[in-house]
Amino acid sequence: VNPLALEEFAALEERHKFLVTQLEDVKNSRTDLRNIIRQVDQHVEEVFAQAYRDTAEQFVSVFATLFPGGEGRLRLTDPDDMLNSGVEVEARPAGKKIKRLSLLSGGERSLTALALLVAIFKARPSPFYVMDEVEAALDDRNLGRLLTIFEQLKESSQLIIVTHQKRTMEIADALYGVSMRGDGVSLVVGQQLSELR
Repeated sequence: VNPLALEEFAALEERHKFLVTQLEDVKNSRTDLRNIIRQVDQHVEEVFAQAYRDTAEQFVSVFATLFPGGEGRLRLTDPDDMLNSGVEVEARPAGKKIKRLSLLSGGERSLTALALLVAIFKARPSPFYVMDEVEAALDDRNLGRLLTIFEQLKESSQLIIVTHQKRTMEIADALYGVSMRGDGVSLVVGQQLSELR
């Protein structure tokens, strides 16, 4: 006969109750977390769906401005699974049957990418945008169309554009140039264009 058996039993019974309580807490936490994940997934899906719709709508408009007579649209790769779906860009410049981006010329691809970027800007406006030589690959005619878009964006946002294109500089309100002095130190020069006009 073990004289400590009752004490050991009481200790084990207390430990068992503690573990049962802990297990119940873990199960409840797991259920709560699954509910939270489901709610977050639903919210993300709703926000993404709205942003996608707004961007797709803007893309059609911007693409038509950059490619008069052409058609462009965004398409989900898997509309039934928004959280894992990709977005494909379909672009058909005027007079072409091409829809795949890989078959477009370099300038057409650049302009299509800019159409997507500007569509996002218009769908979800920001107070300012920074662009670095986005128009470098464009010919004069396409540059003019892009500058029309920039003029529209200027109405509601500030644009900070790094460029070497004189026509882009001409639509600016202010120009800032960086040059290097003879001693290797950078020199920043600024000019408000309203003062010159």
